[in-house]
Amino acid sequence: MPTDIKAQIKEFRIGEKIRALRQQKRLTLQELSELTTLSKPLLSQIENQQVIPPLATLLKIARGLKVDIHFFFADAANSQKYVLTRREDVREDEKVQRPVASQTSRPYAYHSLAQGLRHKHMEPFLVEFENREWDDSLFFKHDGDEEFIYIISGELDFHYNNEVLRMRGGDSIYYDSSQPHGWVAVGDGNARAVAVMYAKE
Repeated sequence: MPTDIKAQIKEFRIGEKIRALRQQKRLTLQELSELTTLSKPLLSQIENQQVIPPLATLLKIARGLKVDIHFFFADAANSQKYVLTRREDVREDEKVQRPVASQTSRPYAYHSLAQGLRHKHMEPFLVEFENREWDDSLFFKHDGDEEFIYIISGELDFHYNNEVLRMRGGDSIYYDSSQPHGWVAVGDGNARAVAVMYAKE
């Protein structure tokens, strides 16, 4: 479903928003690279919508540009106070696939559950985790943040530092995401969860 994924990212206009904000702040790609610790070529690919950035990458960019992560998912013309997402609104063809990071494809896809709501401190997502073998390249972290995940269906292995926690439907976990962590579905098929990310800054 590459076409649908590109359409979703185009709707978010994440790359365009990053470039416009960077130029507004009179930052070069090199300067943004230094502020975010992300490579200049990667930032260029994100701005040109050739790469779909993972949430951890968006958080780094948000911090570098001094905006909340909701900036990338919000409609600037929308000032509503709530967003109601009906079950039928979460369509399979609108999931945003995780990109390849450090030559490794992230084993999950996500769908924003509060798209359009501005000035929020939490970012909720519906996440589908792929069933695959774990390897340490799937570890990632983002400093200063917290996450909460509630498993809806399937089974997950949550790798956190040196621990591996098996989680099933109905289980949940709240954790400091500045520590190395990662997820893979195990057992039969994929797993689904609601994930809420909170950025302290």
